[in-house]
Amino acid sequence: MSDTTPHSDGTLADLFGHALANRSFVIGLLITLIVAAMALMSFFWTPFDVTRLIVADRMQPPSATHWFGTDHFGRDVLSMIMIGARNSIAVALVAVVIGMGIGVPLGCWAAARGGWIDEALMRFNDLVFAFPALLSAIMITAVFGPSALNAVIAIGIFNIPVFARVARAGALSIWPREYILAARAAGKNKTRITIEHILPNIANLLLVQGTIQFALGILAEAALSYVGLGTQPPMPSWGRMLFDAQTLMMVSPWLALFPGCAILLTVLGLNLLGDGISDIFDPRARRRI
Repeated sequence: MSDTTPHSDGTLADLFGHALANRSFVIGLLITLIVAAMALMSFFWTPFDVTRLIVADRMQPPSATHWFGTDHFGRDVLSMIMIGARNSIAVALVAVVIGMGIGVPLGCWAAARGGWIDEALMRFNDLVFAFPALLSAIMITAVFGPSALNAVIAIGIFNIPVFARVARAGALSIWPREYILAARAAGKNKTRITIEHILPNIANLLLVQGTIQFALGILAEAALSYVGLGTQPPMPSWGRMLFDAQTLMMVSPWLALFPGCAILLTVLGLNLLGDGISDIFDPRARRRI
């Protein structure tokens, strides 16, 4: 019998009720949905065309026409932030999918096999951890050149050992349980046990870690774009906008204020969302709500 954590203390309706009562979850979800809606809207509409340079409108402060002002090329900052949200979310999301898609199976496999396989995988994880995403991006860029794709690869590679560790730790805590022993006695192999029993029980851990890595991916993409290794011009990026604004802080502070606030709010929303999800699936935390 699969003693899955999400259903062991209540039904889906109960979890939904706890979610609505959790302030961190509600605020985080609201912020995340607003950013996601802004990114989705940028596919179909933006206030102005960011590829059009209007020198006569350069360095305009926030106004009724340009809510967030314009940059040194006359481009609308709000439109750039909307498209930048799309790029940041895409890079971070694909990087999380790469990390989860490779790291989770590796972590579960290591927990199931144990022995030298488990030890070798963990030492390999330590080796990958020794190269942060920024350093990995520099090495990849030296070979293939700077681009958003290379940023995705670098951040995704860094995410693999993170999810492998989380999946392995969660799986190791479940393998000794009685219902796992009963499944093995019934003739189920380790692969089937992992799919039917282990993964459902660690899904909440992976979901929380996914929101954390998503937020870190947003920061990493901004950092890589800031140093010129991420999204390349003329495509807007929050990190690139900060880089362009650093010499104009005293003249046009809004050029750094708005993309900085976009990064701050997005990361804050994802962290609050992750904290809320963790509390919702933790019976002890749920009783305190």
